[in-house]
Amino acid sequence: MTMMGERMQSIISDAVKFGVFVAVGQTDQKSAGKAHMQGYLARDPKVSFHFYPTARAKAEFPDVDGVDAQKIAVLRDPSTINSDDRLRDLGESTVLALMEAFQRVGQHQPIEVFGKETDATVKLGAGGHRLEACRRLGIKVLCFHYDGDDLDRQLCEIDENLIREDLSPVDRALFLARRKEIYLIKHPETAREATLKKGEVAPSRRVGETAKRFTAATADATAQKERTIQRDVERGEKISEKALRMLRGTSHDKGTLLDRLKRMDSAEAQENFVVELIASDKATTAKSKKIRTALQADNRQARLRMVNLISEHGHKAGVDMPLSAYPVGYADPPWQQEQWSEVTGQDKGLKYPAMPLDDIKALCAGDKSPFTRDAVLLLWVTANRLPDGIAVLQSWGFEYATCMIWDKQHIGMGRWVRDRHEILLIGKRGTISLAPLMGTQPESLYSEAKTEHSRKPVWFAEQIERLWPELRKIELFQRKDSLGPDDVRLNGNWEFWGNQAGTPEGGAE
Repeated sequence: MTMMGERMQSIISDAVKFGVFVAVGQTDQKSAGKAHMQGYLARDPKVSFHFYPTARAKAEFPDVDGVDAQKIAVLRDPSTINSDDRLRDLGESTVLALMEAFQRVGQHQPIEVFGKETDATVKLGAGGHRLEACRRLGIKVLCFHYDGDDLDRQLCEIDENLIREDLSPVDRALFLARRKEIYLIKHPETAREATLKKGEVAPSRRVGETAKRFTAATADATAQKERTIQRDVERGEKISEKALRMLRGTSHDKGTLLDRLKRMDSAEAQENFVVELIASDKATTAKSKKIRTALQADNRQARLRMVNLISEHGHKAGVDMPLSAYPVGYADPPWQQEQWSEVTGQDKGLKYPAMPLDDIKALCAGDKSPFTRDAVLLLWVTANRLPDGIAVLQSWGFEYATCMIWDKQHIGMGRWVRDRHEILLIGKRGTISLAPLMGTQPESLYSEAKTEHSRKPVWFAEQIERLWPELRKIELFQRKDSLGPDDVRLNGNWEFWGNQAGTPEGGAE
């Protein structure tokens, strides 16, 4: 058999025993990957974290090809398993990955619980992510039942976490300090090693004494070096728990800082230092954010100036559609509709001449486009013509980005549902981003009572002007003389083409 670590052997054994091993977390994925490279496991071609035993694995691990007589996994209702007071929070991404795996191939790695199968409730030792995945899926969870007290259960959870490669220095310090505390309570006869001075040799064990000293037992349980364990234990013992928890998850969760804190003479000094450190971080972050926001604004202004320079090379001619002249487009096409009357059961027809979909798509397609290479388009479409709106965006050379909704407040007509909203599609194109600066974006929903047919609230045009005040804009299917005297589109930055009938009338102004 090839030389391998204890964890890799366990993974291969589980794969042979259960037919598949689901590698969740970096540690298991790394070990399973090594077993794959050595020919013991085959990786699922569709699900990269699923591994299956090879013939070599079954030949070299025959003792686990079947059910272990000392460990029989049984199914249990997740609600009967107490998982309170866990030392580490669950990772949402890990839970979701396990849910997907369990739906495909089921749960093959049992969790570890403390208590008898006949007990009404038992306590969770190891396997919190697997338990939560089963709870969410509403399925029973596969368990190994162990005898033992609550100290055994806590040691089981800590050891499960200590083998994780993504465990931070602060978490390692907290876990190992807690493990030593529990271990010495459970095995007080090993406490002598904690008081040995440098260079002093531990006395021989008493007759019948079987427990290993703490560092050796932890090294066996986690496959880590005793020197590393001792270093992390000292950090956890010599730094106050409050200071460690304040550092947890921050950018200062590093071993070098922990060693500095360890040399401070009091818990109060450690905690004050951490408070100042985090406060300094917040001030630096706020200052950096302010600088970053200013740079983003400057960069955006430079991009907009470039787009405007490009647009100046476009041209307009009489009543013809202008070409490549506008970075911002706003359009409310005269879509063909069927208005169904609940009273007569008949099509009531539209109050304005409609335009066939193919004609709308062809209007600004290809070299007939009035928009610059880098541009944004805001296109109105009714709910029942949403696919047509997307098709027009694409025909005009734009990629769908997002949309806004106008709540008309009053219920209208509709064959399937009674409409009270309309959709403003937002499309983008080109390589120069015209997206709004963070914090300046309008809300996606605007509510205003509808007035005359087809007239859109001025609020939407005001948002366009607010977001792109420097850029030239064209509104299609709109006449300038139809706007109110205070309309923002009369400020000289907007030009218009067409009328409600969809035929040029007056051209661009």
